[in-house]
Amino acid sequence: MQPDYRTMRYRRCGRWGLKLPEVSLGCWHNFGGEADPATIEALLTRACELGVTHFDLANNYGPPPGSAEINVGRVLNGALKAHRDELIISSKAGYYMWPGPYGEWGTRKNLIASCDQSLKRLGLDYLDIFYHHRPDPDTPLEETLGALDTIVRSGRALYAGISNYGGDRASEANRLLADLGTPLLLHQPSYSMLNRGSERDLWPAARRHGFGIIAFSPLRQGQLTAKYIDAIPPDSRAASSSQFLNAAQITEDLRARLRALQEVAQQRGQSLAQLAIQWVLRDPVMTSALIGARTVAQLEENVAAVHGAAFDAAELARIEEILGG
Repeated sequence: MQPDYRTMRYRRCGRWGLKLPEVSLGCWHNFGGEADPATIEALLTRACELGVTHFDLANNYGPPPGSAEINVGRVLNGALKAHRDELIISSKAGYYMWPGPYGEWGTRKNLIASCDQSLKRLGLDYLDIFYHHRPDPDTPLEETLGALDTIVRSGRALYAGISNYGGDRASEANRLLADLGTPLLLHQPSYSMLNRGSERDLWPAARRHGFGIIAFSPLRQGQLTAKYIDAIPPDSRAASSSQFLNAAQITEDLRARLRALQEVAQQRGQSLAQLAIQWVLRDPVMTSALIGARTVAQLEENVAAVHGAAFDAAELARIEEILGG
């Protein structure tokens, strides 16, 4: 297995030196304890071959929680061991992980203990990026960001990030980390054609302060694919009991928009998923788009989005008309 870095484009994280691939691989639902180990290894090694150098995790990814880190760790210490220094591995803490008062949120106790646990599950000496996964309404930001600073200064991680913060809170986090001498490298929000809230407050903050943005759910849990245009497949997430997507969200209005977007994609020689991923990357404020994948074919299709022709003004205007209609 040999990575081909010529097939991928890389962008800097805001004003900082670290570059990430325009498409990164999120290791959540499809990498947990119920997933096939051979498929996990095939996804990770093929991603690496395609120049996808960034694998994103969190302590609670699974199910069950922690199993994704264990499964990815096996591959990192097996088939990909020789490539560790070519890879960016990130993890997070902040959502519920263990019982009692210290098993979630943003206390110093939770974040440092979580980071140590993630390193053990992954079998790594350090993480490249460690994030606070969600804002804590009760813990002062000084404590949360101080813990991230300690994690970086102790060598547990090379860079600090945050996720799911609003623009004002992200600006404050950036200030506190700068005062401590540990830069805020990245913010990870949910962002897609169907979820554009971060454009209003987070993008201006990122431009002002110089941190990068890496979008999760650029396909809105699979809604921005051809999967739901005509019906809800019985084996799809919307047909299951998933808390993230249900059948009621697949409305006729959504289907009409998806059909119109698919027409734009077909005119560009793309799939709907490729169009949606490339659209997320249309602005240089965005560092990377985090995709999920169940199969190698799906991974290859989504990674190919980086090779689409640049959008022209008419295409962008048509997409805005569809999304705003």
